[in-house]
Amino acid sequence: MARPVLIAPSILASDFARLGEEVAAIDAAGADWIHLDVMDGHFVPNITFGPPVIAALRGVTEKPFDCHLMIAPVDPYLAEFAKAGADTITIHPEAGPHLHRSLQTIRGLGRKAGVALNPATPPEVLAHVLDLVDLVLVMSVNPGFGGQAFIPESIEKVRRVRALVAGRDILVEVDGGVTPDNAGALAAAGADVLVAGSSVFRDGDYAAAIAALRTAADRR
Repeated sequence: MARPVLIAPSILASDFARLGEEVAAIDAAGADWIHLDVMDGHFVPNITFGPPVIAALRGVTEKPFDCHLMIAPVDPYLAEFAKAGADTITIHPEAGPHLHRSLQTIRGLGRKAGVALNPATPPEVLAHVLDLVDLVLVMSVNPGFGGQAFIPESIEKVRRVRALVAGRDILVEVDGGVTPDNAGALAAAGADVLVAGSSVFRDGDYAAAIAALRTAADRR
């Protein structure tokens, strides 16, 4: 039996002037995880927030913090994000010279380790590090900004990643342009976690938006 798909709203689309309240609101609305997009203005063309903000939010909710680091170099900051309260730390293969060592470091900090695949990054980059991976994040837009259009070819990429990690306790996550219109196809292809920013925060009814994603995913 397929496990339920988890919904991880991205606070990138929230009202930053009310960030703590927004996190509390999506928690109450039924979010499974809280997705934290960390951008440095170097690895991606945008700047968001860092460990102090995550540490400040940690007391607002007990939901897992799903921390996606879009920064380079990434290695010098892993301990800070772990200390701030990240439960899963996801990094890009392109963000440092030694992916294997970076994943070892995350695991050594007592956190779950994720690898994010940009649209042009092939799943095969994971082949020799799977024993150190807890989550694979398939980017269905180019990283850097919220509100981008979903790349349809991502569905087949999710299917390829699912086949690659078959038999292992590794979650497959999708981030970028996720809506109820594509949630079912993504779940059917093998997605375990759906990240959604604009589609959750856009209309103000967070519970309805999360429920719509969950219902669509369950129709796989």
